[in-house]
Amino acid sequence: MIHIYTGDGKGKTTAALGLALRAVGAGKKVLLIQFLKDGRSSELKAIKRISGFDFKTFGKKGFTDKNNLTQKDFDLARQGFIFFKEALESKKYDLIISDEINVALDFKLIETSKLVSLLKKNSSKTEIVLTGRGAPKKIVSIADLVTEMKKRKHYLKKGIKARRGIEY
Repeated sequence: MIHIYTGDGKGKTTAALGLALRAVGAGKKVLLIQFLKDGRSSELKAIKRISGFDFKTFGKKGFTDKNNLTQKDFDLARQGFIFFKEALESKKYDLIISDEINVALDFKLIETSKLVSLLKKNSSKTEIVLTGRGAPKKIVSIADLVTEMKKRKHYLKKGIKARRGIEY
């Protein structure tokens, strides 16, 4: 099955990680691939301690600005996509989470058609989760489950900064 967690609300990565914990608890092998994140998120410290739960990050330090993309942004996204493709083809994992891949697609760092092609020809029994705002319609149309997190209220609007252990 292909799951999508998208929308402007908080909780997309958190939902995917909850599913991952459930899968690991059931004896399944899980891989988290993070696009546009530099590997400093707090959840990675915990994941390192969990047997059967692997991760790899493909992001530079700092914020990736859609209007000021660098060659490094494109290179990291390409490397992440190749890693995702190889992991899927290896059939080593029961669940693969591609965290923030929808944002990488929205930023045009990865071609949507390439992801659609990969997902359509996938013959593994691997469960796939794609997270991030702005999931393209072409991806949504082939997904088996789509959850949209909708922001109704957020404390960041009050000027509260992102907090370690809560937002990252």
